[in-house]
Amino acid sequence: MPDNNLKQLIDVATGRRPADRLLKNAHIVNVVSNEILEGDVALYGDRIAGIGEYDADTTVDLKGRYVCPGFIDAHVHIESSLLAVPEFARVVVAHGTTAVVADPHEFANVMGTEGISFILRTAKYAPIDVYIMLSSCIPASPLETAGTELDAEDLQPFFGNPWVLGLAEMMNYPGVIAGDEDALHKISMTKNRIVDGHAPGLTGKELTAYVAAGIMSDHECITADEAAEKLRHGLHIMIREGSQARNLEAILPLITPSTAGRFMFCTDDKKVEQLLEEGHIDYMVRTAIARGIDPILAIRLASYNTARYFGLGRVGAVLPGYRADLVILEDLKQCRVTEVFHHGELVAEGGRCTKPKHAMEDRAPLRSSIDTHWIEPPDLIIPAPQGCRETDPPNIHVIEVLENRIDTERSIERAAVRDGQLVADPSRDLAKMLVIERHRASGEIGQGFVRGFQLKAGAIASSVAHDAHNIIVVGVNDDDMLAAVIRLIKLHGGFAAVRDGKALAEVPLPIAGLVSREPAERVNAQLRDLTAATHKLGCRLDHAFMALSFLSLSVIGKLKLTNLGLIDVEAFAPIPLIADN
Repeated sequence: MPDNNLKQLIDVATGRRPADRLLKNAHIVNVVSNEILEGDVALYGDRIAGIGEYDADTTVDLKGRYVCPGFIDAHVHIESSLLAVPEFARVVVAHGTTAVVADPHEFANVMGTEGISFILRTAKYAPIDVYIMLSSCIPASPLETAGTELDAEDLQPFFGNPWVLGLAEMMNYPGVIAGDEDALHKISMTKNRIVDGHAPGLTGKELTAYVAAGIMSDHECITADEAAEKLRHGLHIMIREGSQARNLEAILPLITPSTAGRFMFCTDDKKVEQLLEEGHIDYMVRTAIARGIDPILAIRLASYNTARYFGLGRVGAVLPGYRADLVILEDLKQCRVTEVFHHGELVAEGGRCTKPKHAMEDRAPLRSSIDTHWIEPPDLIIPAPQGCRETDPPNIHVIEVLENRIDTERSIERAAVRDGQLVADPSRDLAKMLVIERHRASGEIGQGFVRGFQLKAGAIASSVAHDAHNIIVVGVNDDDMLAAVIRLIKLHGGFAAVRDGKALAEVPLPIAGLVSREPAERVNAQLRDLTAATHKLGCRLDHAFMALSFLSLSVIGKLKLTNLGLIDVEAFAPIPLIADN
């Protein structure tokens, strides 16, 4: 029996019945033929019925504005925005994004399969399409304790969900190259689905082996030379422009008529502040055009190319039969969004999402993710080596924070000793640092020292600590460090800045200890207050909590701290805090 909706779509396309909506007097950006056409766009249900002269129940005069396909983010961790999925969608849809391909890596590290299911469930209420790539490396490292471990058998059932497209960034590229059984099993189980890559700086025969294993893309290119080699190996290149990693300008010179089909846009990680201030994929389109890329080509990289790579069918272009995910632009070069249609429905107008907020809410509860062992003051003490005197302190390994970077340097410094304990020394910018396991109430606490925060008083703490997301706290005295940790536990996760036992500012993140329940504008205001509070404590880092959140990531940098102790990242092994004299 023929599909009745399809028959009605054909009837509209032939003019035998009126369209639901007609977008009249438009400049239509055709990313397939690479031209701009003048005409009308007829919509029926969630589809584009035709382009030309049509009758319609509702007519909208665009008065020469541009009709483009909706923008698609090829790779994003929604949790990094600190926003719940529906709220994230509310923000980005106003900027013309009608679909994202998300890797729920952070939720998966904390909540396991429950976290992936939560993303899929809450996405149903969003005014954009949220596709999922299954997180491939949970945990990221055996040198830290995440909320769970996910192997191939844990991920397999999700492939029955039509919103799941494949396997997300295969971060364990050393394992792939070495033939690690679990890594290869995860790749093999995808069969003909997409397998995204993650291979910063990989080159030569190791890159060849990585691609031969079935990897299809990479979003970690930071130079044109790196992107060119990966392009020659057949990889699709996701050009990344997020809050921290910004690679668009470096890679744009590689985009030519012959290579353009292999590139697409992604943000990877973008904070709520930048989403509100800069925009989303529309920001990349604007920037690319300003750097000399043809406007139609820039829009193609933001839509059609991504849809083709992920096999999304009739998505990503303004063509008959394609899904009516459309962006209306007042100005093509400036990419100024005036209206957005998702599945044929007007969902954003005048820079705001028009879908009622209550219609996007998911009321199903998610369990608390903060499960710590009872913490008391003695748990924070770092005892000095036996027989150590204040006048003859031991050498210690120190983590060196780098401004606006997620990697670290390392040094060896003389410790400060008081009352038989190793303590912070603000005069030398040596702060005490702890990582407290928060998933299984194990009582594990990693202890260390860090330089670079310039704290003169108090403490700062976070339950966002990549990738295992244990509680991480840095401070100059134990009382404030303990108060900051206790405050986070009571908040069920978040950020806090504390002085004299009281919170100067905080950002509650009760959803998995990663994400807020508040509107984006409220979260942004809370973050501004938090930054001001860290400055009152003496900190001069531009993004103190971003730096804090990466100090336990044991796969990047030279020295990190996890709940299992101090980690020599280059040796990929734990080391003692006390250094050889």
